[in-house]
Amino acid sequence: MLSFDNILQRIEQEVSQLRFDYPPKSLYTPIEYILSLGGKRIRPALTLIACNIYKDAVDDVIPAALCLEVFHNFTLLHDDLMDQADKRRNKPTVHKVWNANTAILSGDAMLIAAYNVLAHSRPEYMEELLGLFTMTALEICGGQQYDMEFELRAEVSEEEYIEMIRLKTAVLMACGLKMGAIVGGAAKEDAEHLYQYGLNIGLAFQLRDDLLDVYGNPETFGKNIGGDILCNKKTFLLIHALRKASPEQQKELHGWFEKKSYVPEEKIAAFRHIYDDLGLKEMAESKIQYYYNEALLHFSRLNVPDEKLIVLKEVSDILLHRES
Repeated sequence: MLSFDNILQRIEQEVSQLRFDYPPKSLYTPIEYILSLGGKRIRPALTLIACNIYKDAVDDVIPAALCLEVFHNFTLLHDDLMDQADKRRNKPTVHKVWNANTAILSGDAMLIAAYNVLAHSRPEYMEELLGLFTMTALEICGGQQYDMEFELRAEVSEEEYIEMIRLKTAVLMACGLKMGAIVGGAAKEDAEHLYQYGLNIGLAFQLRDDLLDVYGNPETFGKNIGGDILCNKKTFLLIHALRKASPEQQKELHGWFEKKSYVPEEKIAAFRHIYDDLGLKEMAESKIQYYYNEALLHFSRLNVPDEKLIVLKEVSDILLHRES
């Protein structure tokens, strides 16, 4: 079996060899830029890992893995524009380096390019992979729509929030694992357990992201701390802050929502102080552990020898304890 380091090296090699040699070059330069910024490459890594559980050679799953990485970066490109984010992976975002129109059009081209990459899959896998990926892409758009709508709503329940991040984040991890299982020749039951495993790991991953946005180190997190707070995003932390806050804390939170001009660092510090008072960091960490445990239940039901699952377990632990 390939080690996690071997898998990451293979993915970096394959991503570096992607070519977008269509005119005009200016349409594809932003795509090459965002792909060159690196990132964790977790989604394509999970695809290769899942395939490698069932077969030694992973060449046949490379198009699916690259498709997910191109698509994921397309979503980041458009997300950054919608959020007016300045940094991605400690570098200026595409709409800052170029402009909003470029980010929109190059993002559209990137989505189409993801399908073009997937089209290099072997014919016997193509129908199932295409159906799974297309449904996943639609679900992610639905998750983004919920995310935008929640910003305009006074109240969002935890259940609504979990469904939003399931669609926006978790389904792509689940898709990658199931794609790998399909190409690897896994039984349908194993492919479904890997999908459910990915959903739960994805939920834990996004909840960790919520925590890091408030409590992370900007040097390792790769983007500015407090971005969700400044955008009034309904994260797990904010939803529970609004539910648990005292009348005085409610007044302070809503006062910040209504302010049009403020010092960003002061707003972030005020929200963090309220989160600390309410014990929300510990609440989020408990929820992360819950979804991690749910993922491990599906992990334990895979019909393969334990030694085939060592790398997947290693990556799970990395995701659970990540700082970036």
